[in-house]
Amino acid sequence: MKKSFIYLFAMVLFISILAACGPDEVNQESSSEEESVEGEMPEKPESLKLWVNAEEKQQEAVEEITNSYTEETGIEVEMVPVDMLEQVEKLDVEGPAGNGPDIIFQPHDRIGDLALRGLVEPVNFGDLESDYTDTALQAVQFEEEYWGYPAVIETYAMYYNKSLVEEAPESMEDIMAIAERDTNAANDEFGFLMEAANLYFVYPFFSGNGAYVFENDGGNYDISDIGLANEGAVKGGELVKSWFDNGYIPQDLTPDIMNGLFQEGKVSSVINGPWMVREYSEALGDDLAAIPLPVLENGENPKSFVGVKSYMLSYYSDNKEWAEDLMAYITNYDNSKIYYDTAGEIPARDDVMEDPIISEDPIFSAFAEQTTYGEPMPSIPAMQQVWDPFNDALSFISKGEPVDEVLQEAVDAIHDQIEASGAN
Repeated sequence: MKKSFIYLFAMVLFISILAACGPDEVNQESSSEEESVEGEMPEKPESLKLWVNAEEKQQEAVEEITNSYTEETGIEVEMVPVDMLEQVEKLDVEGPAGNGPDIIFQPHDRIGDLALRGLVEPVNFGDLESDYTDTALQAVQFEEEYWGYPAVIETYAMYYNKSLVEEAPESMEDIMAIAERDTNAANDEFGFLMEAANLYFVYPFFSGNGAYVFENDGGNYDISDIGLANEGAVKGGELVKSWFDNGYIPQDLTPDIMNGLFQEGKVSSVINGPWMVREYSEALGDDLAAIPLPVLENGENPKSFVGVKSYMLSYYSDNKEWAEDLMAYITNYDNSKIYYDTAGEIPARDDVMEDPIISEDPIFSAFAEQTTYGEPMPSIPAMQQVWDPFNDALSFISKGEPVDEVLQEAVDAIHDQIEASGAN
């Protein structure tokens, strides 16, 4: 009887101690014990599935890198080409069905939407955080977490044809002088062309004068405060309008027409991205040159939109730790150089941009420098409601509509669309 009493007393004491600890502390102790096993990775999966953007050179680069990963780890990488802009809706269907990938590849401005839809999970860089550029890290951050391993950083710059332009233009005043001198629309000859009815490309001429998409406080966007119709925006809009009014840029110019004319040697300068380097180089050879965007009338460097494309972790992956291991591998220093050599896209790493492979390249170095003046496109879901209304406004401006009225109408439409969509 005495022994039974002692046993009962011990059990009550033990239960009391557990109750005093509380469920959180018990779980924390259990978790700590699991983590203490040297932070081991889970058992290796036989394979990982990666959706790569359906572009030949990008596929070629990623295939070379993932083949090396397989050699080093024994994990096969199933690389499936899926157009980058189609991956989100495809994941929404195939993820829940168990047919989705472990990793997708996306531009950063879609991160907010992907996160809120529950299609991806945040990632943990650990000691690797400092490997990526500050701009890239800012771009892949949403609600104080990182949502992708940055692979590519890109913006646009000014290309020019050295056979038509003897000295590199330094200011937009220089560009306007070239446009005045070299434009003969009847012969399809132009001094300066760009997609001037596309917010992505004209944003520097708005932001450089004080416009902004959403008020930004350290990465926290105020979607109620849209600065695309303020005084600076109107000034930018008037500049864009003057290009059409003066006949420097034809209405309804398409990218294909612009690129074709530049490659034929009929255009002195164009604003475009690094994705055109190879095609322009093949057409113009040593006559091709590039510089960061020329300074504005106020002496400011134009603040271009910076885009970051990153590898993101699918919510539906059963091999999350190894998927992150693969993403880190693809974006490490050596493999980022392989990607740059093959795909011709600038890696989102300071060490690669400072490497002679880019820093001494007369073309790509211009884009790398321009990224230092740019700002990441907002990655919040509300950004998706900005493009169409504002591009419509630019189209109206190109046809001579009053700038201030058109911009205000666009901002009103953006507010309405954000409210209707429930975006934030």
